This record gives sequence, C-alpha cells and structure tokens, in this order.
Amino acid sequence: MTKYLLEHDRPNCIGCAACAAVSPKRWEMNEDGKSDIRSGKQREDGWQELEIDEDDKDFEEDQTAAEACPVNVIHLKNKDTGEKII
Repeated sequence: MTKYLLEHDRPNCIGCAACAAVSPKRWEMNEDGKSDIRSGKQREDGWQELEIDEDDKDFEEDQTAAEACPVNVIHLKNKDTGEKII
C-alpha cells in the first residue's frame, strides 16, 4: 500500500476555501481565514501535513482539493520516494 504525504503551505494560503468546498471531511476554514487540514500535524515552518494511504476513502478528494487550489499551496507526495504527485 502506497503512503502519501498531504502537505499544506499554510503561510501562503489565501483562504479561498476551494479545498474545504471540495473536501469538507479533510479541510476546514480557520478563524484567521485560512484553511487547515483536519487532524493535520503543524510543522515549525508553518506548513501542515498528514500521512494518508492511497486506499483512504478521501484520497480522490485530496487530489481534487490540491488541483482546485488557485495558489498551489496543497501538495501530495509519495512518502517513500518523495515524488510530488500534485
């Protein structure tokens, strides 16, 4: 089973809410107007991350949310190889 890392460059998020609209189970809007990964880990650099499996029921929505982001601050990477998928 392939593991992926969902990453969110939160400092550069513009708060358009496209991710939360496409994937409300994974994304939520914060009081400061920026989005957050639900249950995501906050990194020291301000980014957020969440490890997910390819067979996760929300994986397709994660891809759609990353593609919908107008400023490309959502990324999916293969955890083993580091290859950026989106």
